[in-house]
Amino acid sequence: MSFSYFVANRITFKSKRTFSKLIVRIAIIGIMLGLGVMILSLAIVRGFKREIREKIRGFSGDMEVVKLDLNNSSEYSPFRADPDFVKKALASHLITNVMPFATKPGIIKANGEIEGVVLKGVDKNYDWTFFKKSLLAGRVIDFKDTVETRKQLLISQTTANRLKLKVGDKILIYFVQEPQRVRQFIIKGIFSFGIDEVDKTFVIGDLSLINRLNNWDPDQIGGYELKTFDFDHINEAASALDDILPLKLKSHTVMENYPTIFAWLDLLDGNTSVVLGLMTIVAVINMVSALLIIILERTTMIGILKAMGATNWTIQAVFFNSAFYLIGIGMLLGNLFGIGLGLFQYLTHFLKLDQESYNMNFVPIQFNWTDLILINFGTLFICMVAMVLPATLVSQITPVKAIRFK
Repeated sequence: MSFSYFVANRITFKSKRTFSKLIVRIAIIGIMLGLGVMILSLAIVRGFKREIREKIRGFSGDMEVVKLDLNNSSEYSPFRADPDFVKKALASHLITNVMPFATKPGIIKANGEIEGVVLKGVDKNYDWTFFKKSLLAGRVIDFKDTVETRKQLLISQTTANRLKLKVGDKILIYFVQEPQRVRQFIIKGIFSFGIDEVDKTFVIGDLSLINRLNNWDPDQIGGYELKTFDFDHINEAASALDDILPLKLKSHTVMENYPTIFAWLDLLDGNTSVVLGLMTIVAVINMVSALLIIILERTTMIGILKAMGATNWTIQAVFFNSAFYLIGIGMLLGNLFGIGLGLFQYLTHFLKLDQESYNMNFVPIQFNWTDLILINFGTLFICMVAMVLPATLVSQITPVKAIRFK
């Protein structure tokens, strides 16, 4: 063990001075809390963005293909299904699913109440994976019986609460068209995505029913809903899709469909940067203060070491090592605190949120190993660089004055 390591270990962990012990503990706790809060902040923001994004993707897919026209209503213009386009799209490794759909506005009448909705029609090829996770009661639509399928409907918990409905209830939907048409449905299931733009607007039914209501041909649809292999490559997938898209069709991504939600999610990155910056500043100030106090308290020792022939660098190395010990222990405890609390929340959903305000009822967590590594190395680097200034005070201390110092 070198001289600087030996002295640093003695003054950091084996000091009998009560004040020194208190300063060491405060420094370690400060780094622990700062690093732990940074880890949790980033994990919560990533988890929040993932949950909201997956909910939107689960309902509307990653991309939509609709007819190229000036129609901006909630009811897309029809076009004929194109098997060749579907085959080309699925040939791309970036696209995993292509599902036809159509939409039609209507008004639900039940229990003396009315509610405006948009019926989203899907067929037997629809991917129900996310819907099944979001079902609170009942089941998804069963396409085995064509006649019965047209009578089945999925509604949101929001709509069910407002109209006082439950699974198995019968309702009437008046469809907005000329002449007006009315259909009776049986509620097959109740879902909750936690996204107001979805829960307050949409109900799910059979695509063939919309065909019949609109007098479309059997092969006409309102659009295609596409799922990508990896959402991080959605722009690449959109570019590849445009290359094979027929001239009569256009595409748009989920970010273009829900610009307000994704703009809101992007703002969270700015808030996270502020939190990370503030926590880093707090940790640095805490460490600089602690090292300054330790140096001032050890002024006599510095003078004696210089009188015995120790160089400024040797003594500075002592305090650098002391700071490294404090930072290392603080970071270890900070990781245990941040990751431990995050895993506890991830497994138990102990901390709850207001569903109406946050679009989910628990604090979400998503850890990323790259984030953890960058936060740890960044904290270590910044804190060690910040130690340079207080360590330079050693060169200003003369042996004669230091030995007299009390």
